[in-house]
Amino acid sequence: MKGKYLITTDSWFYAPDGKQYKAAWGEVEVFEDSILGIKTNRNASNWYLKVGSLSHHVLIAGCQIHYAVMCSVKPNNCAVMDWSSDSANGCREYSRPTAIYIAE
Repeated sequence: MKGKYLITTDSWFYAPDGKQYKAAWGEVEVFEDSILGIKTNRNASNWYLKVGSLSHHVLIAGCQIHYAVMCSVKPNNCAVMDWSSDSANGCREYSRPTAIYIAE
């Protein structure tokens, strides 16, 4: 697996900027569990993706990866439109920060 990917995770995570994200984008590299200096057991993830550059990256456990989409062009990292609905208020559109961490 080489190239730039948009990696969607099962859970929210904190990135180096202190914000929460649900996806990361950047150059990817696959590592075995030895990258953390420990040997995990069968109940834990035994591989990780490094997303980003050598000096600016996040490690995502293989068991937390939901989707991996090859994406050579940087995705939108500006505010995005979203929506919610409930029986009392109906459908409501609003702008929110992106949930994609750009690891470059």
